[in-house]
Parts: sequence; structure tokens; C-alpha cells
Amino acid sequence: MRTLIAAVILSLLAAPMAGAAPKAKTEEPAVKIIPYVNIDPVALPVISNGRVVNYVFVTMRVDLSASANTDLLRTKEPFFRDALVRLGHRAPFNPPADFVTVDEARLCAAYLAEARAIAGAGAVTGVRIIQQVPKSTRVAAGG
Repeated sequence: MRTLIAAVILSLLAAPMAGAAPKAKTEEPAVKIIPYVNIDPVALPVISNGRVVNYVFVTMRVDLSASANTDLLRTKEPFFRDALVRLGHRAPFNPPADFVTVDEARLCAAYLAEARAIAGAGAVTGVRIIQQVPKSTRVAAGG
């Protein structure tokens, strides 16, 4: 009787193991993770007729190459932010007659050169605006 019980228990234990043969792995599409540095919001002035009429708070992201030292470059976030502040005060980036946004293409093109100067040309693959929020949405020309 003991032999019969032992045989039943062993067959029950062996059944799941027999089905545990290695299965062919299905290839899942790889998710490409781009290393980056987020730049905290910076208030960029909106200029009309030579006067500041509004501010747009811009949050940017600096996309890094796979070979870039992400941890080191994230410690340089204050330098990236300072470069954005200086760039925004050199020349206005608001489109004509638009006092609540910045021209994304112009700002990104100009900021890419600044980011590459800080991180090194091979470390930065691109920059983009994550968010832009105007201080005021009701602004008249000339302030």
C-alpha cells in the first residue's frame, strides 16, 4: 500500500516537471529608453515693442546619447538651466503678436548649441520643450 501511495505522489510531482520543458522565447519589441536631463521651469520674457509684457515658464528636456554619462550630466542641470535663462534674455523667442507662447523650433535650435557646449557635442542628441505655461493668458500688446 505504501508503495502505491508513494508512486501516486511521485507521478503527481513529476507531471508539472515534464511540462516544464523550455519553450521558445518570443521576441518582444525592445523599448528604447533615451537617457535625458530634465530642466526645471525657467521664466522666459515675452517682448513687445521693446517691453516685457509677459513671461512663459518653459520646461525642457535634453536628450542624451547612449554613451553619455547620465548621472554626471544630471548634476549639471543648474548649468543647463542657467544657459536657458541667458539665451531667453538675449533675444525674445515669442512669435510676433503672440504673447503667451514661445517659438519651439527657434528656441530648441538655439538651445541645442548651448546644451552641446555644456555636455559635449557627442553627449547631446537633441532638446525639446516638455511644457510651456504663460504667466498670464490675457496680455495686450505693449503691456
